[in-house]
Amino acid sequence: MPLKNDSFPVSRRDFIKSSSLALAGFTIVPRHVLGGKGFTAPSDKLNIAAIGAGGKGMVNITNSFNNGTDNIVALCDVDDRQAKAAREKWPQAKHYKDYRKLLQKREARGIDAVIVSTPDHMHAPIAMAAMQLGKHVYVEKPLAHDIYEVRMLTQAAKRYKVVTQMGNQGSSGDDTRLIETWVQQGLLGDVHTVHTWTNRPVWPQGIPTPTQKMPVPAEVDWDLWLGTAPYRDYHEAYMPFRWRGWWDFGTGALGDMGCHIMDVPFRALKLKYPESVECSVGSVYSDFFKEAHFLDSCPPSSAIYLHFPARDNMPAVDFSWTDGGILPKRPEELSPEEPFGDTDGGMLLVGTKGKLVAGMWGRNPMLLPSSRMKETTIPTAAMPLVPGGPDGHQQQWVQACKKGFGAYTSSPFEIAGPLTETVIMGNLAVRSYQYQEPTADGKGFINPGRKKLLWNGEDMKITNFEAANQFVKRNYRQGWHL
Repeated sequence: MPLKNDSFPVSRRDFIKSSSLALAGFTIVPRHVLGGKGFTAPSDKLNIAAIGAGGKGMVNITNSFNNGTDNIVALCDVDDRQAKAAREKWPQAKHYKDYRKLLQKREARGIDAVIVSTPDHMHAPIAMAAMQLGKHVYVEKPLAHDIYEVRMLTQAAKRYKVVTQMGNQGSSGDDTRLIETWVQQGLLGDVHTVHTWTNRPVWPQGIPTPTQKMPVPAEVDWDLWLGTAPYRDYHEAYMPFRWRGWWDFGTGALGDMGCHIMDVPFRALKLKYPESVECSVGSVYSDFFKEAHFLDSCPPSSAIYLHFPARDNMPAVDFSWTDGGILPKRPEELSPEEPFGDTDGGMLLVGTKGKLVAGMWGRNPMLLPSSRMKETTIPTAAMPLVPGGPDGHQQQWVQACKKGFGAYTSSPFEIAGPLTETVIMGNLAVRSYQYQEPTADGKGFINPGRKKLLWNGEDMKITNFEAANQFVKRNYRQGWHL
C-alpha cells in the first residue's frame, strides 16, 4: 500500500489511522483470516530510515531489520563507497546523500524511525530534525559532539514524545544489570572511587593537520560530509573512521569508548552532573626538547579526574578515566595472574566493604578478592534482561518504537544524555588543558586552563575559567543549525 508520493510504504501511524477510519462501520476481521498463519500485519512493521549506512551503521541497520520483521525504507550516506553494501542488501530502499532531503515532511511521511550512525559532529542536527517530525531515533554514541547539543537532544526527546536509544549496546548487557544490582544492594558498601580505562585510540591522534590538498573522491560529497564543521580541504586523513581523532568531527578515545565503559558505574551509582574536572594529556614532541601543540587533533593519551557530589544516600565519588592504554594501579586483592579488565578497557569500583573489577560493558564482573565470588551470596540482576543482550540493543529499540513513547529502552536520552555530558566534560577539560594564550611580552604562550575546572551542571557553565565555556557549545558553519 504505497503512499501517493510513492516514497515509502505506508507508515505504522498512517496505517493505523486509515484502518481505524475504514473499519469504523464494519466488524473487525481476525488477522489470520486476512493474512494467514504467520502473517505480519503492516501495522506491526516499523519503517526505518538509516542515515549513515556503512561501518557501524551497517550493524545498526542489520540488527534493526531483524531478517525482515521490519522495513528498511531509506538509506542516506554522503559516501557512495560506504553505502554500497547496504544499498545492495536493501535495493528497495530509497537512496539519499543529503539527510535534509530525506527528512523533508513530504519525503518522510512513511518513516516511523531513524537510525543515525554518522560521525559525531552530525549526530545532533540529524537527530533533532528527525524528532521534530515525530520520528523515533536511535543515535550512535556519543549522543552528540558537545555538551549543549546533548542537553538539547535530551530535552527534545521528552518534548516531542519519541522513543530514543543511544548506541552504547553494553547498556543492554546482562553484566551491566548485575553490577547495578550488586552495587545498589550494598555488596561493596559505599562506593567512593571509580577507575575506568581503555586501550583507545587505535587510530592516529596527536598529529599535525594535513597541509596537502587531495582530490575529493568522485563518490564523496565533501561539503555534505563536513556539514556543521568549519570548511577545510579534503584529505584521506579524515575519512573514513579516522575522523575520530580530529576535534572538528570526533570526540577522541573518550567519546568513542567512554559511553561504553563509564556507563556501567554511572548508572549503578545514580550519577548525574560532576562538580569538577581536571586532566592531563600525553605530550608530543616535534623535535628535541620542543613540545608540539597540535590543537586540531585529540591528544594521544589523557587522564581525566571527575568529582561527583553525594546524592540520595550515596557518598561523593571520585571518578577517573585514562586512555591510550594507561591503566590505574592493580588492586592488591587481585592476584598477579588474574586479568585486570579486558583488551578494550575496564573498570574498578572501590567501596567501604570491597572492590569490583570488570571489562568493557561490565563484562565478567568479579568481586575482589575473587574468593568472595564463592563465599558471598551473589544476587541475580534485579532488572529484566534484554533478549540478546548487547546484540539485542537495536531490536529492543525497534520493539519499543512499536509500543510508543514511554516504552522501556536501556539507554533512552534521559539516561544517555547526562552520561554523554559527563563523557564530553572530560573533553572540555582536555581542550582547556590544551588552550593557549599569548604571554604578556608576545614571545610565547601560556596554558591558563591547566587547573581544576568547577562545573555548574544545571547551567552548563564552568564558573572559574571563562575561556573553557567556548567548548560547551561550538559554532556551526554558515547554513547549518540545530
